[in-house]
Amino acid sequence: MRLDREQVLRSAAALLTRKSTATMDEVARAAGIGRATLHRHFAGRDALVRALEDLGIREFEAALDAAALDEGTSEEALRRLVAAVEPSAGLLSFLVTENQLFEGDELNEGWNRLDARVAAFFRRGQERGEFRIDLTPAWLTETLYGLFSTGAWAVQAGRIAGQDFQYMIVELLLGGARRSVER
Repeated sequence: MRLDREQVLRSAAALLTRKSTATMDEVARAAGIGRATLHRHFAGRDALVRALEDLGIREFEAALDAAALDEGTSEEALRRLVAAVEPSAGLLSFLVTENQLFEGDELNEGWNRLDARVAAFFRRGQERGEFRIDLTPAWLTETLYGLFSTGAWAVQAGRIAGQDFQYMIVELLLGGARRSVER
């Protein structure tokens, strides 16, 4: 029987977004395979996290593509982006936390590419007069990532309803990022 690597990664992602300290034994059980099989495909937790990182980057890139950030107003594009990211927000939250353990290692170039795309979106919004110019695009990008993570954890813990994920993130970010016109 051939192992469906994508299914194993998705099972691992689902578990690790709920329990970031899960052992490889727990990951194997969640994926419905034996620990030895898991280790044949992922030599250890680091290898598994690296594979999850690649999955997360692909999913975030697909969300950016789906959001069509160049179309419509910045507010409309932000709403599309948050909606597109929502299904993988838990995985992205896990990866942001887990990546801190790889300090000093070379950063996956995919993250740099994604950061650049999101920062360019905020920069365009600033150039159009839709976002404040006293907040850097890099800060707005990091703030958005933080809201994704916090929202995913709050939904998972039952502190907010899943249906409120998009609304709360967009409204909080826009409330602080919108450029207000002085009267």
